[in-house]
Amino acid sequence: MSETTERVAAYRLGLSAETAAAWMLRLTGHWVLDRRARMGSGEIDIVARDRQTLIFVEVKARRTIEAALEAVGRKAQTRIANAADLWVEMHPDYAHLDRRYDIVAVLPGKLPVHVREAFWPGDWM
Repeated sequence: MSETTERVAAYRLGLSAETAAAWMLRLTGHWVLDRRARMGSGEIDIVARDRQTLIFVEVKARRTIEAALEAVGRKAQTRIANAADLWVEMHPDYAHLDRRYDIVAVLPGKLPVHVREAFWPGDWM
C-alpha cells in the first residue's frame, strides 16, 4: 500500500470514527456544537454540551480502550486544551460553562466507549 493510500485510509477511518462518536453523543443526550474545529495549531474532534458543561472530545479509533487512552499523551492534551481556549474565545456565549475533556474510543465491531474526564489539563499545565 502506498503512503498516499495509507493516508487516505487513515483519514477515512478517522472521519468514520468521529461520525460514530458524534452520533453516540447525540443519542446519549449531548448537543454536538462543532466537529473538526481547527483552532490555531490544534484541532478539536468534537465540541459538545451536556447541560452546563462544555465538552471537548478527542476521538480515537483503536483496537482497545487502553490503546485509545494511551494515544492521547500530554502533547495532545496540551494541544486540545489550547484549542479549547481558542474555541471558547471565538464562541463567548459558552464561556460561562464548565469544561470537561473526554475521549471517545471507537473499537472494531463495538459501540463507541465514552470516557468522561479522561484528562484534565489543569493538573499539569
